[in-house]
Amino acid sequence: MLHYIYADQLDNFPKLKRTMFLDRSDQFKTRLNWDVNVDENGEERDEYDALNPLYVIWEKPDGSHGGSMRLLPTTGPCMVNDHFLNLTDGVRIESPLIWECTRFCLARDAEPRTAAALMLAGGEVMTGFGVEHYVGVFDARMVRIYRLIGSSPEVLGSEGKGREQISVGLWSFTEEARAKVAERAGLDPAQSRAWFEAAFGSDAGAALVEFAQSA
Repeated sequence: MLHYIYADQLDNFPKLKRTMFLDRSDQFKTRLNWDVNVDENGEERDEYDALNPLYVIWEKPDGSHGGSMRLLPTTGPCMVNDHFLNLTDGVRIESPLIWECTRFCLARDAEPRTAAALMLAGGEVMTGFGVEHYVGVFDARMVRIYRLIGSSPEVLGSEGKGREQISVGLWSFTEEARAKVAERAGLDPAQSRAWFEAAFGSDAGAALVEFAQSA
């Protein structure tokens, strides 16, 4: 199932919390060899985890992390503006209608539908909070995954070639895209919406205000 959890709520979900940060270490440090910080407990975190981001997490049947992504508004600190302006010709992306999606992570044994389920959840956040776009930095390996899911971004800028290429992309979420992603995830859109409303209620406006004030 899908969870929507702010960083300051993660302690209420100890197994999800622990396994998410372990899987992030496994993916970004062990498998991809990124220059990331792994603590003495084997967990990967960075400075943006301290900003009370919203995590979207797919929970496996055993209660552990299957996949996740991290969301922050671009009106505050975010990776694309702090570290990747070279990919946007120095243009900062700042708007209350654009949020950044980072740390897209899949467990080694994640179900094939997990990536699509996370994308569907991202669409729920966009619909519920009135967000128009996500922005994010991605590497070449993700291009095929996005295409398979049915949620490819508009590329704003790239650097490098082949497997070393990194890009900044901008995502929107149409009803057509929602249908494709839901089918790929094998999820009824009504169930997806119910998980979102379980976290924020049927009126997410108050939750959005709270999130914006905490960011």
